[in-house]
Amino acid sequence: MKKRMGRIRLHLALDCSAYSLETFILENIEPGSVIATDSWQSYTCIENGQYAHERTNQGNSKDNQALYGAHLVTSLVKRLIRGTFQGRFEPKYLQNYLDEYVFRFNRRKSKSIGKKFMRIVQQVVNSTKITYQQLQWDMDPISEYFVTGAL
Repeated sequence: MKKRMGRIRLHLALDCSAYSLETFILENIEPGSVIATDSWQSYTCIENGQYAHERTNQGNSKDNQALYGAHLVTSLVKRLIRGTFQGRFEPKYLQNYLDEYVFRFNRRKSKSIGKKFMRIVQQVVNSTKITYQQLQWDMDPISEYFVTGAL
């Protein structure tokens, strides 16, 4: 049976605690959904009756397709970081990079460029507005000297 990849969500977690995972799950997954995970102990929060939980111990499993989607997305994100950013990026922007990747991945099969453009415009319109004065400039000291004239 070929598994179908649906839409993905990625979020930077502060830690791997049950609380962090439960928060993400409650915000992003509909009750009644099937959640396939490895045997990490923090996933016990799933077993509260709201979700069907398929647990796979990767070390003992002969089924290497059990977590196909998670492995695929992880490898593609690694490729993005190593290829596009050459392994160098500002960690504070990592969630923004993940959001862009999610946008592209979830629309990878869209046949209409117009729909993609419309979604981008909708996200811009709905995003938080900032003024030019509110922008935080991250410049190295040499660039800052040439732009502002001050060191």
